[in-house]
Formats: sequence, structure tokens, C-alpha cells
Amino acid sequence: MSLGDQIARNLPYLRRYARALTGSQATGDAFVRATLEAALADSELKQSLEGGRVPLYRAFNKVWSSAYLDVPETVGGDGHEDAAQYRLKSVTPLNRQALLLTTLEDFSAEQAGEIMDISAENIERLAQEAIAEIDKESATSVLIIEDEPLISMQLEDLITSLGHEVCGTAATRTQAQEVVAEKTPGLVLADIQLADGSSGLDAVDDILAISSVPVIFITAYPERLLTGDRPEPTYLVTKPFQEQTVRAAVSQALFFGSSRPLG
Repeated sequence: MSLGDQIARNLPYLRRYARALTGSQATGDAFVRATLEAALADSELKQSLEGGRVPLYRAFNKVWSSAYLDVPETVGGDGHEDAAQYRLKSVTPLNRQALLLTTLEDFSAEQAGEIMDISAENIERLAQEAIAEIDKESATSVLIIEDEPLISMQLEDLITSLGHEVCGTAATRTQAQEVVAEKTPGLVLADIQLADGSSGLDAVDDILAISSVPVIFITAYPERLLTGDRPEPTYLVTKPFQEQTVRAAVSQALFFGSSRPLG
């Protein structure tokens, strides 16, 4: 497989990681572009990317770390991106990186340590510290849009174990509309394909037309959202999922979901 093919295969997931790390699609994509530009300009770095996914994320991490304090403010961003800018100034980025690499991106502690150039033991410690920081956020109400009953029940149990309230579950777009008519959720977990052939994307669009709430898509078809053709979700979990991955995504989404500046 050529270097270009390797990068193309892994690029959608690097972009997902960058968006989750920064809380902004525009900022995340800017760092990804900077990583690719750096690789093109550095033959040694370019050659290292032939090693696959870990070297690609390691190259991104070097760009992110060196430019972290110089990220420009997002102009005209939505409430979530504005909140992300405030949050990123106050939360230790190493903690967040360790958590996302080992949960959302499913790297081992050893692989994450290679990416961040620290030990696996430190990765595990940083990830736990990140969870502790994020879990300080207040509880919220959650709408689960999922047409598979067993998965819906699993998500319900997980959400309540995190101290949140499930305000409703929906297997179709219409059911989601009915739940939201009664109570606007503070967070939405949504599948793409629903029971009656309706779309979870449309169901989420209905909700976002009423209120700006964080959304986590949980799907077996991530490639349908990671196309670059439309605004992509910041939080995207692939089925079959690990509960720790969903927990990390929930924590991140709620952490960035408040539009209230810190301080």
C-alpha cells in the first residue's frame, strides 16, 4: 500500500481525533492540514509515516504541541466552539490527549505513549485525571435515539451510571420529535439508521433547529459521516463500542457543551 493510500485510510479518524481534541471542526482540520504540510516539507517525517497510524498521530501530536498556545480564536463560531476556546485555555491538554487516544481512538497505553512520547504508566494516569476533571461537570438529561433495543438499554444503563437522567429513548425520527416536544435534552446520543427507515441525522437536525445541544453519533457506518462533504460530527463513536469510549465521548461533549466562559 502506498504512503498516500495509508494516509487516506487513516485521515478521517485523525480528523475525528483533532475535532474532539480541540472542540472545533475548523481548528481540528487546521491542525491536520499543518501536519500534512509538515510531512511534505520534511523527508524524514514523511518516511516515518509509512509505519501506519501511530506515526501519523505522532506527527500530529508534535504539530499540536508546538502550536497549542498559538491557536487563533474561532471567528463567528457557534456556541460550542466558543465554549471550547474558553475550556481549552484552562484544562491540561495532556490529560485530554491521553483520554481520547486510549478511548475514542482505541490505542493501547503503549501506543498512546509512543504518540505522546511519554510512558504507558503516565498515559494511564493522565487518562484517569482527565476523567476526574470532566466528571466534575453537572448532570444533564440525555435523549437516546437508537433502534436496537439491547443497545438502547445498554446506553441507558451507562448514562444513568454516570449520574445523568435519560429523558427519553426513540427508535424513529417521529419518536424523537415526541420526546423533544416534552423536554429538550442537554445531550443526544444518536444512531444513523433508525427502525422505520428514517435517519438519525434528520432527527438530530430537528433537535438542533430548536436548541444547540451536543450530539454524539454512535454508528456502525462512520464512513458515512467522515466524508468531508458536510459539517461532520465532533463526537463519533464506532459500533461495536466499548463503554469506556462512550463515557469519554459523553464527558468531552458535556465539557465543551457549556457556552458559559470559565472564570
